[in-house]
Order: sequence, then C-alpha cells, then structure tokens
Amino acid sequence: MLKGKKIILGVTASIAAYKSAFIVRLLVKEGAEVKVIITPSAREFVTPVTLSTLSGNPVLSDFYTGKDGTWNSHVELGQWADIMLIAPVTASSMGKMVNGIADNLLVATYMSARCPVILAPAMDLDMYNHPSTRRNIDLLKSYQNHIIEPVTGELASGLYGKGRMEEPEVIVERLREILNDLSGKTGKKKSKSLTGKKILVTAGPTQEKLDPIRFIGNHSSGKMGYAIAETCADHGADVILISGPVSVRTENINIRVIHVTSAAEMHKSCVTEFPGCHAAIMSAAVADFTPKSHSKSKIKIKQDGITLEMVPTKDIAADLGKMKKNDQVVAGFALEVEDEMKNAVEKLQKKNLDFIVLNSLRDEEVDFGTETNKITIIDRNNKIEKFELKPKREVAEDIVRKLLECFKEL
Repeated sequence: MLKGKKIILGVTASIAAYKSAFIVRLLVKEGAEVKVIITPSAREFVTPVTLSTLSGNPVLSDFYTGKDGTWNSHVELGQWADIMLIAPVTASSMGKMVNGIADNLLVATYMSARCPVILAPAMDLDMYNHPSTRRNIDLLKSYQNHIIEPVTGELASGLYGKGRMEEPEVIVERLREILNDLSGKTGKKKSKSLTGKKILVTAGPTQEKLDPIRFIGNHSSGKMGYAIAETCADHGADVILISGPVSVRTENINIRVIHVTSAAEMHKSCVTEFPGCHAAIMSAAVADFTPKSHSKSKIKIKQDGITLEMVPTKDIAADLGKMKKNDQVVAGFALEVEDEMKNAVEKLQKKNLDFIVLNSLRDEEVDFGTETNKITIIDRNNKIEKFELKPKREVAEDIVRKLLECFKEL
C-alpha cells in the first residue's frame, strides 16, 4: 500500500525524535519515497546524517541551503507529497500550526500541504492534558488533520512514560489505514451517522493488586469493547476507549486509548471523561471487589492458607447513570449465569441506563476470548431484542444501531 507513495516526514524537537529513524526505515522498506524536514532545534536530538542515510534523500531544515542561495520551496514540497507525517510533534509546533506561525520550513510546508496530514504528539502527560494543548489538538482535528494520540494511562512505559509517542510500527500501520480509506479499498463505506459525537467505551478486565506480583482478575479479552470502539469510529464518532490490560489493540486514528489497570483507575478515568461525551458504552468486565489492602512484599505460602478481606469497588455504570444529563446516553453490559433477564432488567433500572446488553454464560455458544458473541438488548422502554450468534464486529453494529435509536429519542 505504501509502495511508490511520496511521504514527507517532519521531525520536531522532542526526545522522541530518535524514533523518526525507525519510521523512515519502515517506510523505505515498504517502497515509499521519503523526504525528511527537521526543525532546527530537532537537530539537537537526532542527526540529519542518520535520517539522510536511511531515506536516501537530503534532510531539509532551512529555507535556504548553503551560501549559494538555493531555495527549499515549501510550496513545491507541499504539492509533492501524497501524505505528510509529523512524528514527533511538540506542543510548541502544534501551537505554531494552529496560529499560522510559519517561522521554519516544516510549519511552512505543513501550511502549503494539499495532502492528508498525520500528527503524532509526544510530550509529558501534564503538558499534553493542559487546556491549551487540548484546544490546539481539537482545532487541528477540525482542520482535517489526523491525530495519533500519545500513549497514556497506567500501562504507559518507556523512556518518557505517559504521553510518549506511539511506536513506529503503529504509526506506519495508521498511515496504511488512512491511505486505504482515501483510496476506497476498505470495502463498503459506513454511514457517518455518529459524526460530531464523542463516545466513551470501556473494554477488557481490571486487575486488583494483591502484592507486587499477584492480582485478582477475570477472563475478559477486551475484544467486544474494542469492536464497539472501532465500529463507533467507523461511523464517524470520536472515541475515548478506556481499556484494562489486554493484548488486543486498535489502529484507528479516531480512537484515543486510555490504559488503566484497576477498577479504581477505570472509575477515575470514566468520571473524568464522561462529562464531555455524548454517550458511554460500558462493556468492560470490572471487578466487583478489590482487596482492602495489598502487601508491599510477596505474600508467602502458608500451610493453613491465607484470608483476604475484600471491599466493593465503585460501580462505574451506576455513577455515570447518576451523572447523566438529558442529552447523554449510557449503556451497560450484564453477564449472567442465572435469572438472566430478571437481573439484567434490575441493573438497567437501578443504574439509570438507557439500554443494557445481556450475555448468558449458560449459553454454550458464548465464552470468553472468542471472535463471536450472542446478545440480547433490553432498553428502558422494556423493548427486548434477541440476536443470533455473530462475529463481534457485527454485534457491535447492532449495539451502535441501538445507540442511534436512543439519540433519536432524546
């Protein structure tokens, strides 16, 4: 998909600049022609010689080259590219892009570009969450730029922790996705019925810590929640996906993932993000109980066993149901093994949900970690819809259709 594509890679002054070398190598390996534009300050983080060697093209940094007056035309560069990727992009550079401060070759080329533009921010989490940065990101999105959100949440790790730039392999995969969408090769186009909506989705299990090594968890794979997030994004929504520890991941540029580990962390993220959302779909398998305390050292085996004192976790769906305004929708999930319908209806009413998605473990076709699911949807008007066993992406379409019904009733 990238073979023969003309790609401009912009590099700004972030500690993540060293990863740009890996991006160049991946792009060239797939047959892309890459030209690198680096800001003057970024040269302190990665050498132009490295990027030039990998790309096979001179690295551009200034409007003029040498002392002979050779002009690097930002207009020609902007017209040459099939796609422009700026990775990493700093808060300072995003501010310049928003405000039209074209004081370096990279920003000037960005403003002249006629191709899709992808930005991969990298900065510390406090800077990333600062209102000015969030405003600039929202404005850049409104200019039809694609934002690859940095890695956040409790599972973020690496040289600069939470807020670090996504990995080169993920960035290149998203390039492919965007080009696929633009070339119409993704198959049947989804309706953009959720355009302008911001949807919160939870997915996966939580892990409740016992000691530095052990935790209490469950078998949830997160596949259903990720399928819902992907489907919402396909329909035009901006999605905030709050995910417990899972192996599945998303490559969709319209999904911002917040990684959490415990029920308390998921609760905190949900109540923080929900006020700015139009809906929440709570598909995560959140622990109902957590140890009252956890040991700072490894718990030793005892012949007579151990006793754990457990306390209830906060009910995320119920708390969002209390927070819900008249123009918001909250959907929950119920996994039951007995009195399925009765228990699901009670949860629906008690937690002030608009609809609930019921799974029954007594159904032999339903199990953890599979690619299929079989659900029943019950809404607050006592409408019950039963569905056959389907792939989880098709199940997610059924859930999104129900969400759209709820929006129409508001």
